[in-house]
Amino acid sequence: MRNLGMNEMGLIALYKQAFETNSDLPLFSDYGGISYTYHDAARLIYQIHGFLEQCQIEEGDKVALLGRNSAHWAISFLAVVSYGAVAVPILPDFNPADVHHIVRHSESKILFAGEQLLEKLSLEEMPALKAVLSLQRMDPIWAESAQILNFWRLPVPGRPPFSNELFMPRELADEHICMISYTSGTSGFTKGVMLPVRSLTSNIRFARERLPLKQGDQMVSFLPMAHVFGLLFEFLFPATSGCHITFLTKPPTPQVIVKAFKEIRPHLILSVPLIIEKIYNKQIQPALEKPLMSFLLKVPGIRGLLYKKVRQKLTDTFGGRFYEIVIGGAALNREVEDFFRTIKFPFTIGYGMTECGPLISYQGWNKTRPHSAGVLVDRMQLKIDSADPFTQVGEIMVKGDHVMAGYYKNPEATAQAIDQDGWLRTGDLGVTDANNFIYIRGRSKNMLLGPSGQNIYPEEIEAKLSSCHFILESVLVERDAKLVALVYPDHESLDIHHQDKANEIARLMEEYRLAVNKELPKYSQISRMELVETEFEKTPKRNIKRYLYT
Repeated sequence: MRNLGMNEMGLIALYKQAFETNSDLPLFSDYGGISYTYHDAARLIYQIHGFLEQCQIEEGDKVALLGRNSAHWAISFLAVVSYGAVAVPILPDFNPADVHHIVRHSESKILFAGEQLLEKLSLEEMPALKAVLSLQRMDPIWAESAQILNFWRLPVPGRPPFSNELFMPRELADEHICMISYTSGTSGFTKGVMLPVRSLTSNIRFARERLPLKQGDQMVSFLPMAHVFGLLFEFLFPATSGCHITFLTKPPTPQVIVKAFKEIRPHLILSVPLIIEKIYNKQIQPALEKPLMSFLLKVPGIRGLLYKKVRQKLTDTFGGRFYEIVIGGAALNREVEDFFRTIKFPFTIGYGMTECGPLISYQGWNKTRPHSAGVLVDRMQLKIDSADPFTQVGEIMVKGDHVMAGYYKNPEATAQAIDQDGWLRTGDLGVTDANNFIYIRGRSKNMLLGPSGQNIYPEEIEAKLSSCHFILESVLVERDAKLVALVYPDHESLDIHHQDKANEIARLMEEYRLAVNKELPKYSQISRMELVETEFEKTPKRNIKRYLYT
């Protein structure tokens, strides 16, 4: 029998080998806080396994994790999954009522949680719990029995001491459910997405084959690990490759992220469009709009030198030694994308969804195509639900190893999402080409109809509005058969540049409306602009909760 290569190993085998091979190397660090080597983390995982045994947790039982990114969160997740239980990550931004609902709905028996978040919760609302552990102290703070509560303090009779052979003892079947992901989506309160071992393993395997991370490389984790984009590609994948992962344990503002990047200098960066667009709007665009810069950019010889300087400044902002920035979670502003391609900045756009754990398409920055979301990934199939998938927009449908097992305790929703042949309806609209590049045109649920049945894709119009200098966010809605743009202005910049803010905003918005309408066919032109006072409410992926405004 031939030996399996690392990229053919099962999920547990990947981690066993990573922990054994990199034993003395740093694995997890909290930014400015505690650090663990691979060996230290393995020892704590083994200890958590013992705790789960004491709580009589069985394979398939649910264990919830509520907290911001941290070394202890990561170790707890690995411990739960490798034990054979089902991890239920809960986003720390959820309100207490939603947390209670998820813990009850998932039937979780153990809760790992940050102490500040625990203060807002009620045990009475989570009656199935057997114990609650602090993610800060890694110690039970409540348990249904004294024996469980004292586990960390008292040795367990007959339990062998830690060893590499014992710490991850068994492989898991491909169809074993290893996590249930509850996320806020754009269609209302989330469903519980059941992700089997094959989905996580295939995503990790693809990343190992396509992204050049190696032993000792640095990663910064700031996307929420309770969402699969950050979970897979800032944590689970690099941990199999001997990388050192630093977690930002506080809310990741652009300032905090940039500071961490400059200090840690990561080798690969994942981001959502919002972070990239803010950096572009605050650092790049104002410089480009200065009169002298505008003039010099028209001079061919000088333009190339200026673009090179801008690219270097942007590269330094992200630490200076990354292979590429992978952007996902939502559409990137077209103007920002085009400018980054013009200056040859190493970024690429991927596409995925929680139901695919998450990857559907990706291509490296030097091989991808403008305005595409990359190429369909390995071990997946694609079809566009239209008469001609190359020219006619239709719903994107996928099938393969990445696709979820279904929605937890919701067979009706599962049947609506996955047909009898195993094709998952993504809810996204797009086209493809002969090389399996995917071009996304919008969400099928967001599509509006023009007066003669024309398809109107709000995202395309919103992208034009977002390119206007003093507009931060916008949502296009239909009211009385007319298109209305809800707009959140950039109050900070307006305060700086204009004294009579109210009148100036009204004048600017009308100017923008007329300018954007010139670029649109008559049936999709904006009839009026309405200002909103606060930012639009968003999902943890930073997608606007469109259903709240339509």
